[in-house]
Amino acid sequence: MTPSTSTRSAGRSRTPWILSATCSAVLLAMTLPTFAADGPLQAKIEDLAWLTGCWASTTGEPGSGEQWSAPAGGSMLGTGRTIKDSKTVAYEFLVIHETSDGGVVYIASPNGEGKTAFGLVFLEKRAAIFENPNHDFPQRLIYKLEQDGTLSARIEGKVKDEQRGVGFAMKKVSCVP
Repeated sequence: MTPSTSTRSAGRSRTPWILSATCSAVLLAMTLPTFAADGPLQAKIEDLAWLTGCWASTTGEPGSGEQWSAPAGGSMLGTGRTIKDSKTVAYEFLVIHETSDGGVVYIASPNGEGKTAFGLVFLEKRAAIFENPNHDFPQRLIYKLEQDGTLSARIEGKVKDEQRGVGFAMKKVSCVP
């Protein structure tokens, strides 16, 4: 029997079939990437100019933080470094760039290995969220420039079905030592 046939057959209601199909469609929609629903969030790299500069970790050892170039040519280049016990324990090469479909993507290459892309899904004057729901961890990157000038960065996602997050606070410093 197809869905176009009568909703009642041999005295049985088709309601369970309809509910099952509706629930399946809703669950499928919930698992799709946020940025795929209506296409990518339309933005320009200049909308992220507030990230430009050198940012030192307020809680990590000296030398820990991020550095972002000014927007130019549809992209921003960045680096990140974590120092522990006076040694570099992690680093990242970063690129934020405009895409041909009008979106913006954040590409991270931690410790110089592999690249992971995160699509821009939320943008305000001083806040941005990038997501990749198919990545192991993190699935979400959040940047927010606070009123006091602190740059709050946060990574979030699920690890073994448990929601996790790590926050990083940074202050703007001179890029010249």
